[in-house]
Amino acid sequence: MAAFLLGAVLLIVQPQIVPSRPAINSNAETSSQSVQTELLKKTSQKNDFKENIHSNGSCQQLPQTIIIGVRKGGTRALLEMLSLHPDIAAAESEVHFFDWEDHYRNGLQWYINQMPFSYPHQITVEKTPAYFTSPKVPERVYNMNQSMRLLLILRDPSERVLSDYTQVFYNHMQKHKPYPSIEQFLIKNGELNVDYKAINRSLYYIHMQNWLKYFPLDHIHIVDGDKLIKDPFPEIEKVERFLKLSPQINASNFYFNKTKGFYCLRDSGRERCLHESKGRAHPQIDTRLLEKLQEYFHEPNKKFFELVGRTFDWH
Repeated sequence: MAAFLLGAVLLIVQPQIVPSRPAINSNAETSSQSVQTELLKKTSQKNDFKENIHSNGSCQQLPQTIIIGVRKGGTRALLEMLSLHPDIAAAESEVHFFDWEDHYRNGLQWYINQMPFSYPHQITVEKTPAYFTSPKVPERVYNMNQSMRLLLILRDPSERVLSDYTQVFYNHMQKHKPYPSIEQFLIKNGELNVDYKAINRSLYYIHMQNWLKYFPLDHIHIVDGDKLIKDPFPEIEKVERFLKLSPQINASNFYFNKTKGFYCLRDSGRERCLHESKGRAHPQIDTRLLEKLQEYFHEPNKKFFELVGRTFDWH
């Protein structure tokens, strides 16, 4: 009996056998931790922020619409014209949240703080032309808001290249710094320099493919920048419809300024034109070089037209 009791006691106090854990590869563990950290980061970016509310009922909020580009396509003109609508609240400066790492690391609260105060019925808009050609931006915008309405304004690629050069040239002139002629950028070893950044920015189909990985085409409205310059009202009407705004902007909001050579705005009797830096004359360029540039863009333009199911009156 004693032996039986002793065996029972030993059985009770014997430590339970626990299955051993599989060995974990340290690299895999590190990778898993980094993935979890990124997920936590994304979650906090989406949820850990507040909309700054003003006593009059307006607040700073994330934009529902972004003008994503293109550089020297007419983004400032588009934003100014769109701001004529009472239901639009536009950020004054280019925010560069999604394309500048220092800004993006600040999180969505910082982004909200850059937005204008708007009322509940208004659409908040920001514009940063560099977004269109920045590879990381489409996914980042998608992670913030999958329903984002995007505005893209494009011009004839060759003209855009010349405008791109002109802007940088004048920036150097204002600082009394010398700057090479456009031919020095466009020609390399007797051939067209396709590595010139201004040319790359005009390869619209490459950048558009990146955006279409995340957003359907019906979420991206393409504004014809060349038509916006010549006759802005019809283009703005299309933007109103895309953003589902009531038709508030009309032809009387635009008048042609003969001195400046482009359209200016009239709002409640107040007239205003774009900054003098807009609409600058392009540099003189050899006709054959211009034709070579236009010829280079022929195939990329064709691919872009097929991609978006629409054609533009480009060379």
